[in-house]
Amino acid sequence: MSEEQQELIDRIYAELEKVIDPELGVDIVNLGLVYGVDLDEKKNVFITMTLTAMGCPLAGTIVNDIKSALKDLQEFGEINEVDVEIVWNPPWDKSKMSRYAKIALGVPEN
Repeated sequence: MSEEQQELIDRIYAELEKVIDPELGVDIVNLGLVYGVDLDEKKNVFITMTLTAMGCPLAGTIVNDIKSALKDLQEFGEINEVDVEIVWNPPWDKSKMSRYAKIALGVPEN
């Protein structure tokens, strides 16, 4: 991966930190819900993520929030299409949360 691609992926992650899980009030990156961000040669973005529970009624809301968060990067031509895939394996658990998220939610660090 080129340095330019890595910088763009880092910027995508920064934008994703603005997407707040409506139930928990913490962003999806610090919650550990985003498993990966990939770019193809046409600057299409592929996000692999999970949710805290299967059947989460807010899945559509979170996907729409992700697309909205990345809209500026699209409008400036830095990225093209955004595809979000929700996966259930590996399942999410509290160990995937950042220290920040654990503190914000009062989850013990051990």
